[in-house]
Amino acid sequence: MAVLPARHPGYTPRNGTGLTGYERVLARAGLSPVAGIDEAGRGACAGPLVVAAVAFEPRKLARLHDIADSKALTAKAREKAYDEVVATALAWHAVIIASTEIDQMGLHVCNIAGMRRALAGLACQPAYVLTDGFAVRGLGVPALAMWKGDEVAACVAAASVIAKVTRDRLMRELHLRYPEYGFARHKGYSTPAHMKALSAFGPCPQHRYSFVNVSGVACGDPAPQAICDDPGQPAAWGDAAQEN
Repeated sequence: MAVLPARHPGYTPRNGTGLTGYERVLARAGLSPVAGIDEAGRGACAGPLVVAAVAFEPRKLARLHDIADSKALTAKAREKAYDEVVATALAWHAVIIASTEIDQMGLHVCNIAGMRRALAGLACQPAYVLTDGFAVRGLGVPALAMWKGDEVAACVAAASVIAKVTRDRLMRELHLRYPEYGFARHKGYSTPAHMKALSAFGPCPQHRYSFVNVSGVACGDPAPQAICDDPGQPAAWGDAAQEN
C-alpha cells in the first residue's frame, strides 16, 4: 500500500497561531516577505472598486494588534487599524478603479487587473502572495488563494482594511458632490434607502450602469430592487449594516 509523505511540521500552520500563522510558516520556508491582496466595493452599484496589496516583514508581525477583517470592525476601529498597517507594513499600495472603467471592462476583469496592479505597485518584491477568495494568474510570484483570507491571514486582513478605508473616504467625498444619494451612509451599496434615492433622482455619473438595478432605472424602471450583492453580508442587508 502506498504511503503518502508526511507534511513537514515546520511548514504547517498550527491552530491558535492567529492571523500571523501563514506568514510565519512561509517565512520559515524561506518565502518572505509575504503580500496579501484584497478589495472593497465589488458588490456596490455606485462608486469605485478599490484593490490593495500589503506586505510585512516577519519580525514586525508581532506589532499588529488591531488588524482584522475590515467587515468585522467598526469605522473607528478600521481607521485605527489603517494607521497601524501604514506604520508597520514593509510596503502597501492601493488601486482605485472608476465605475466607468468597471462598466467598460466588466467587474471581474477590473478586479483581477486591480490585484495585479496593486501587487506591481508595491515598493518591494514579495516572495509569496496570499489572495482572498480566488486564484489570480499573472502575478509573477507564487500565490495561494484562501477562502475568507481576510479572516485567517494578517496580510490579507491588512489589505482589506486599506481597501475599505480608502474606499469609504472616497465615498464620503462623493457624498459632498451627490448628497441626495446618501453615499456617506451606505457607501454605494444597494440598500433600501439607496434604491429609493436612485428611483427618485436617477443614476449619477458614479453609478455602475452595468449593474441591473442601475440600468433598469436608466431605462425607465421606477422601482429598483434592494439586493444583497456582497456575499460577506447577511441577506437582510439594511442601511445600518453599511454605517460601520
